[in-house]
Amino acid sequence: MQKRFSEEQIIGFLREAEKGVPVKDLCRKRGFSDASFYLWRGKYGGMDVSDAKRLKALEAENARLKRLLADAMLENEVTKEALRKKW
Repeated sequence: MQKRFSEEQIIGFLREAEKGVPVKDLCRKRGFSDASFYLWRGKYGGMDVSDAKRLKALEAENARLKRLLADAMLENEVTKEALRKKW
């Protein structure tokens, strides 16, 4: 799924809101919903752009490690099943 706004843009929106721009006006002007704003504020609130990039890299690494673990566990299970069979 392609995202409509980048992390840099989202952090920019949050900074605008911190400067005193009303959330309703900001959402209407930039074309996103209030729910999206509050979701972003929960995820990116207080972050810099470099922090957001680091978070994205860590999430990608975590997903890769989870896939590796799942593959290893599947391989272990297949091996155990093969050893349990009576020949």
